[in-house]
Amino acid sequence: MSEQTPQQPAAAESAGAAPDFETMTRDIADVPAVEVITTVAVHLMSSAAVNLGLAEGGEDHKDLDEARKLIHALAGLVTASATEIGSYHAAPLRDGLKSLQLAFREASVVPDEPGQGPGEKFTGPVYG
Repeated sequence: MSEQTPQQPAAAESAGAAPDFETMTRDIADVPAVEVITTVAVHLMSSAAVNLGLAEGGEDHKDLDEARKLIHALAGLVTASATEIGSYHAAPLRDGLKSLQLAFREASVVPDEPGQGPGEKFTGPVYG
């Protein structure tokens, strides 16, 4: 049973025409897995970069603890999905991951030993 709640006139008038969410969104079942995986990876990369202070005004948002978690999650995702998404999609994700791992090492006051940095349990030691 599906019930629809009638839209309140005041809300409809102040917001203009109600958006048609059915046409604005895609059914998640129609989205290919490679697209979902790469989108999640890009979000993790972007968030990690911000937390490394690499964004404009970066020092205001720098949080290496958060960056470590994001890079670690990204490494797990990229490593686990590489064979599924193919090298065409995995190669740029690996490059971005390595760049973030190196940026993390540079940003750290006391850098981790090679093999101990974020995500290196999945990727192996990362060297510049």
